[in-house]
Amino acid sequence: MKQKVYITRKLPEQIVNGLRQNFDVTMWEDEAIPVPREVLEKEIVEVDGLFCMLTEQIDESLIEKATKLKIIANMAVGYNNIDLQSATDKGIMVTNTPGVLTETTADLTFALLLATARRLIEATDYLKNGQWKSWSPMQLTGQDVHGATLGIIGLGRIGKALAKRAKGFDMNLVYYNRSRKYEEEKELGIEFVSLEELLKVSDFVCVMVPLTSQTSYMIGAEQLALMKETSILINTARGDIVDEQALYQALVNREIWAAGLDVFEKEPVPLNHPLLALPNVVTLPHIGSASIATRLKMAGLAAENLMAGLAGAIPDNLVNSEITSMLKEKG
Repeated sequence: MKQKVYITRKLPEQIVNGLRQNFDVTMWEDEAIPVPREVLEKEIVEVDGLFCMLTEQIDESLIEKATKLKIIANMAVGYNNIDLQSATDKGIMVTNTPGVLTETTADLTFALLLATARRLIEATDYLKNGQWKSWSPMQLTGQDVHGATLGIIGLGRIGKALAKRAKGFDMNLVYYNRSRKYEEEKELGIEFVSLEELLKVSDFVCVMVPLTSQTSYMIGAEQLALMKETSILINTARGDIVDEQALYQALVNREIWAAGLDVFEKEPVPLNHPLLALPNVVTLPHIGSASIATRLKMAGLAAENLMAGLAGAIPDNLVNSEITSMLKEKG
């Protein structure tokens, strides 16, 4: 009898067909709407593998319902949507999809930086709404990107890729990270500084850290107050890293100049969210990795992780590696 797999969102056939050759696959047949909680609670009971998205909260109560679950393959780099400790306690592998989305997410981050700095969305609306009557000297003027100082909070894969793009714009680079990265400093010409110093000197602050208990609300009122009045905050990591109420106040009070956001504390973001009403905020619907090629690579890598785990192997992208010894003992 084939092992059972449940997929929480409709995927391209080329991905699903590969899984169906090896497993008994059931899939939520909707691409745009997340699987309802009650459906997931029912499906997880008897499955051996779960292929999920960041939109699903795989919490302790859900994990406890699983009787045969061996692996949770998350189609994302981050895995804050999964109760890692509960999975580990039950000997369930959790995997992610790092690496394949690095360059695409860096592209989007720099695009968001440019769009926010040069007021591209605001200018497009200005034209479409018939407000463009004449050229004027200070009409829709923005901030220069070339020669500006970029502060990167979190110099991981994506942060490093972002720094490479910034070098092409002759930007001055500083970074803050839990630990110094000496090789990257030499390679990129980037300077390690404290978080406080980064916020003070940067014209652009890009948040690139994963969401953890240590990084939740890492950027709040105190941190925003350190930034220049002409500075811009860019967040393509996770919404909960930035205190949105504090950010709103900083923007309204002109403590900082603008913000570009691809992520929010609650997603999808409510249409009455106050940040959506501000002209100096560029907002996107969490599309950091949204290129066709990258999303297919992410799905393919998640599928590979799933197949490896169900075959009794240790997947390359295991995030709760502390269960490795437990799995070897079982094997």
